[in-house]
Amino acid sequence: MHHARIAGSIIFAGVAQFLILLSVAESVYPNYSVHYNYISDLGVGVTAPIFNTSVFLLGALIALSSVFIYAEFKKKPITLTVLLSGVGAAGVGLFPETTGAIHGYLALVAFLFSGLSAIISVSVIRQTPLRVYSVVLGLVTIVSLFLYASGHYYALGRGGMERLIVYPSLIWALGFSGSLLGSS
Repeated sequence: MHHARIAGSIIFAGVAQFLILLSVAESVYPNYSVHYNYISDLGVGVTAPIFNTSVFLLGALIALSSVFIYAEFKKKPITLTVLLSGVGAAGVGLFPETTGAIHGYLALVAFLFSGLSAIISVSVIRQTPLRVYSVVLGLVTIVSLFLYASGHYYALGRGGMERLIVYPSLIWALGFSGSLLGSS
């Protein structure tokens, strides 16, 4: 199988399972609120096995995909940003929010480098619409990260603002995986 297609398959599998299990964990967690609760709150308590396993798997698969991205394109910037976003996400699964600062640092790495990956991916994406969407989604992630870090949640609440960081990156990853899967 073509390296790009392998990378696309790996990314799609990682993101799809995470989105499904994130929804399951949010439904199971008692009194969970996407407005008030952090996503990482799901990594503690009754939903910990679901969330921590899923986010670790997401990160491990994203990191693994970077090997195939490099094999296909030989471009270090996109390879490195994808690798770091995967390492950050896997680390979030290994070090839940109860472990303190390391969790926050790993989440920051995952958030920042996923946004940068979306922007930098224009160097390997052939389809013009996806190139534009990638930059927009990456910028939404990064701007939302800065708003979140500065305590500006607006009407979204801290949980909603955190999702404005995460969801654009996940949407980009699905689009990027489709682009890789469709490459010849």
